[in-house]
Amino acid sequence: STLLDNGVIIGALAAVNPTGSVTTGRTRHFWAAPFEIGDEFGGLGYPSPMPDEAKRILLKYRDKHFGRQTETGGNTTIAVIATDAVLTKAAAKRLAMSAHDGFVRAIWPTHTPADGDLVFALATGTSGIELSADAAIDLCAAAGATMARAISRGVYAATPAENDLFPVWSSRMK
Repeated sequence: STLLDNGVIIGALAAVNPTGSVTTGRTRHFWAAPFEIGDEFGGLGYPSPMPDEAKRILLKYRDKHFGRQTETGGNTTIAVIATDAVLTKAAAKRLAMSAHDGFVRAIWPTHTPADGDLVFALATGTSGIELSADAAIDLCAAAGATMARAISRGVYAATPAENDLFPVWSSRMK
């Protein structure tokens, strides 16, 4: 979650199974590194130098590094972005659209034909704060960064389970 200067809180939760990669090439480093707070997903930053393979499109279903091979489809990242600000229906839609920017910051490639990406937006209004135009911009910017963090944190914190189709980040990167 993120606490904005005006006291508004925004949080994100994501179920992450994209076709693309959340790491730069085959490194341990997350694309969302610039948005990390503390060491919430390892504190690794970007690799230096950036590997040439980071420019390659890595897709789970065609990359043996990810383990078992599968066909396309069945991949998606589904998420919720929530705030305690007071939002109209149109503002909540804008918030969901802005949260999709977090997918782009955390997954490459994203929004492919093999993905079913979706973000739901919620506004409880419990803070009682109605946003000015500037505050709405801040909230939307925070939505993208907060979502990128949630996606990376979800991958970083994932634990292996029996019969997993693919290894989790912690199994691949140790």
